[in-house]
Amino acid sequence: MKIPTQNSKGGFTLMELMVAIALGLIVMTAMAGLFKTGMDSTMVVMQRAETQQNMRAAIDLMVKDISMAGAGLPSGGIQLPLGGSGASKFGCDQTGICHVPTHTYPNGNYMYGIIPGFNNGVEANAVIPAAPAAINDSITSIYCDYNFQLFEYNIAFTVPGNGGSITLTPNPVYVPPPPAINGAGGIQVGDLIYLSNNLGAAVGEVTNVSATVITFADADPLNINQSGATSNNIKAISTGLSTVAYRLFAVTYYLTVPANGQTPRLMRQVNGLSPTVSPVPVADDIINLQFSYDIYNSTTSALDANQPNPLGVGDSPNLMQKVNILLMGQSLVNNLKKSQNLYLATSVSARNMAFRNSYQ
Repeated sequence: MKIPTQNSKGGFTLMELMVAIALGLIVMTAMAGLFKTGMDSTMVVMQRAETQQNMRAAIDLMVKDISMAGAGLPSGGIQLPLGGSGASKFGCDQTGICHVPTHTYPNGNYMYGIIPGFNNGVEANAVIPAAPAAINDSITSIYCDYNFQLFEYNIAFTVPGNGGSITLTPNPVYVPPPPAINGAGGIQVGDLIYLSNNLGAAVGEVTNVSATVITFADADPLNINQSGATSNNIKAISTGLSTVAYRLFAVTYYLTVPANGQTPRLMRQVNGLSPTVSPVPVADDIINLQFSYDIYNSTTSALDANQPNPLGVGDSPNLMQKVNILLMGQSLVNNLKKSQNLYLATSVSARNMAFRNSYQ
């Protein structure tokens, strides 16, 4: 008689199963860690690339304006009205809002090609908590606009001896004739006009403009016209001959902190234009803006390098050689409330400012 044997099938013991599960969990944990590390690295790279791109766009625009500083201005700048109703303004709009805390021309109402704004860079002195430094600067660059060619017009003072307005008629020498001065891209209320003739030079703010007449009324928002000033106003040159005109751009860069909780942004204010036109945002999430200047010191006959406050130490902006820019941005995209902060630095030669060879 044959005794049947039990046919047992192979399987895992409880110990083997527990070991397998433990090994699987270890592998899955490692894979999850590697995946998270990869995603974090990707986020960091994306944040830095986006922040750098944002800051480079801002610096490119600032470099363009700063490199043009002083172009078309008389050597050494322009004396604005004296003996009138006080200092003239920059960085303000037609509503009377001035976007930098200190907004009057320095050193007896003098218009330089570059006006440094040491620790004057945040609108209304707002606090930027993320900024690592307490200093935020502004800068104002002033230069002639050669794109809209006012020199193609014959210019006469509407009432000789009165600087209240000028009349412009196209010069027949130029073919085709220039467009209407108030056309697209033309003169707007709040623009600055530089006038020059045999009696000197003066600057006025446009308070009204038609197809042929530009008006410079008193009580303008930038306090530049000042017909009652004793000198250096438009009235003082209004009996001169061969008057030529250019539009000036007075461009101010500064930071603002929007009231609705948005992050700080870099702004660009031009002349005294309406707030529907200027200021305009240049880049968001800019939290620190600093400038320093390489200026020739006429007292020591040496170059003062990286001078952050040239006006404060008595250096003249007319002797400026180079502008150094330091910009700090914060990443636009947050990763679980973690942001990347990056610095970007560059230098700009003030090619239209006074030059002195310090190596002689």
